[in-house]
Amino acid sequence: MGRWSSFHQDQLPRCPNRDQDQVVRAHVPRMTLDELFEQKGDVAQAVLEELEKVMGAYGYSIEHILMVDIIPDASVRKAMNEINAAQRLQLASVYKGEAEKVFLVKKAEAEAEAKYLGGLGVARQRQAITDGLRDNILNFSNKVGGTSAKEVMDLIMITQYFDTIKDLGNSSKNTTVFIPHGPGHVRDIGEQIRNGLLEAASANVE
Repeated sequence: MGRWSSFHQDQLPRCPNRDQDQVVRAHVPRMTLDELFEQKGDVAQAVLEELEKVMGAYGYSIEHILMVDIIPDASVRKAMNEINAAQRLQLASVYKGEAEKVFLVKKAEAEAEAKYLGGLGVARQRQAITDGLRDNILNFSNKVGGTSAKEVMDLIMITQYFDTIKDLGNSSKNTTVFIPHGPGHVRDIGEQIRNGLLEAASANVE
């Protein structure tokens, strides 16, 4: 039975929509909604094969089945949109958390590096001060006979003390600083520094 028979005979091919519906009902229930969207082409191919069997007997050739779109129920679409929105929010929060983590790590590394470099700077500054004091003591002792290292240190401490007072007085900031003033206080500071140096040297020896 070919094209001529299907055209001239009273028996026409049964409605293809029924076969199409049967194929769709046979495949779709086995899939999740996400799988249905992903495998839309497979469903169209199954419908094509079934229609070729039915319509081929009447001389018809089905070349292609176009499945335009899958339209779920309105409540299902709403639920899907809510799920997608929740997933995107969750993903965004993960990315935000990772970004904040990287920022905090980099900030901590930068602070550690700054403190390390600051410590090196302070150590070098103190070393330079120590070297300068040693050179001053040696030069003064060589040029002025009969002076001890303690006397030279006291003189240097007094000079440094008055330089500090001068700097505080010339400061442009409106800050009031109360400090003990007098030669005896300078001597006490010198004693404290010497005692600290002696204790540090003793600890290193032990």
